[in-house]
Amino acid sequence: MDAAAISAPVGARDVAAPLSVPAWRRLRKSPQAVFGMTVVVAFVLVAGLAGWLAPYDYDDQSLADSLVPPVWMSGARSSHPLGTDELGRDTLSRLIFGARTSLIVGIFSVGLAGLIGITVGVVVGYFEGRLGGFLMRVADVQYSFPYILLAIGIIAFWGPGLRNVVIVLGLSGWMTFARTGRASTLAVKEEDYVTAARALGATQRRIIARHILPNIMTPLLVYATFQIPSAMLGEATLSFLGLGIKPPMPSWGGMLAQNRGFLTTQPWLVFLPGLSLMTVALAVNQLGDGLLDLLDPRVRGRV
Repeated sequence: MDAAAISAPVGARDVAAPLSVPAWRRLRKSPQAVFGMTVVVAFVLVAGLAGWLAPYDYDDQSLADSLVPPVWMSGARSSHPLGTDELGRDTLSRLIFGARTSLIVGIFSVGLAGLIGITVGVVVGYFEGRLGGFLMRVADVQYSFPYILLAIGIIAFWGPGLRNVVIVLGLSGWMTFARTGRASTLAVKEEDYVTAARALGATQRRIIARHILPNIMTPLLVYATFQIPSAMLGEATLSFLGLGIKPPMPSWGGMLAQNRGFLTTQPWLVFLPGLSLMTVALAVNQLGDGLLDLLDPRVRGRV
């Protein structure tokens, strides 16, 4: 989703309108949005209740149960409905705990990117000046480098791990938040209600907190929704390259990397985490489309 399509701010009178009952009814009538919401809610519940839902711990090993096939293949066992890997670890349990890893990475990395980017964007857009120009040039320079280079540099210094993956993905994704926040702030700060607040003696901090931020958050929240699956795919890429989550903690990307040697003999070990990652990424994108229809009155008026 192009951030430019959702970067324009809405006026003060539009803030409450998207939450009206007709908008929610319109969202429920969208098959894509319903699919996205259903899968995302299920994903969050599975991730949050992984310790109760998983039949085994993610690192329980049994070499006697090595490479047990899933239920749709001959030789399957009811104790391992989705089979096991080469160490006898239950695939279903590792997929469930891997959902928790993906959820943590997606939310916290996008949250970090949004915190940095929105702060920079609002400060640059409201105050402008040389500092703003410098920060935007920093963003331009970072745009020219693939995030994988930043990841290699940080992880080579700190080592792989969940925290470092979140930091890498957060630091590689703040630039578009900053650009969108800056563009929205430049437009909102010229609105009449901001001018009136300034004339009444409101401090700059109050203007930003009460008038700027509430009216630029709609495009930023929608954009953040679209960035969550990108962060999840980024974690999968890093884990696949050995730069992500440390074993034995499961992640869907790590499962793809660890089991790629079994692609031709035990393909379910690669197919199942790949299908999980693809389904959740597609669902979050579909939910983002629904939120764009719900929260942005300019888009809502065209449907």
